[in-house]
Amino acid sequence: MKAKGKRQRAKVRRELHEPDPDSPVLTWEEVNRTHRVRNGVYHRGGRLVSLLTDFGRINPCYPDALSADGGSIVYTGEGRHGDQHLSPGNRALLSAVESGHAVPLFNKLGTGRWQLTGRWRVASAEHRFDETEQRMLWRFTLQKGSSSKLKSSKLKTEVQGRGQP
Repeated sequence: MKAKGKRQRAKVRRELHEPDPDSPVLTWEEVNRTHRVRNGVYHRGGRLVSLLTDFGRINPCYPDALSADGGSIVYTGEGRHGDQHLSPGNRALLSAVESGHAVPLFNKLGTGRWQLTGRWRVASAEHRFDETEQRMLWRFTLQKGSSSKLKSSKLKTEVQGRGQP
């Protein structure tokens, strides 16, 4: 009975994007040791290094969404206004689909308060028109887990709606 209660609390925490009491709350200075920029996608030399999110609570133009089981996230690409294009950050996310390497994802809880959600790999990418946002968005599916080389056949980049990547 006790384990079931713990699972239910964990599910509610994921749904509400509350801090995990078992994971320390970090300062920006601690996050900045890994994620060296203020924008959500940090890359070096075209290789994805780390990601930031707030699950759309603070920046609604980036409505990232955690799956019910907590094993995947739909991550919105970079580009705050207008159609999102294949910018250097989005290109690094797209390249990470093929490389299969995992990167840390930090969740912003509030001003100066962050939490490491673990390491995630970019499993797939899609560039499509979003009716709610009324613009083209890059959507990347992140999967929880360790680094592993993905086969090129798993590269699922689709272009839907209007425009080209």
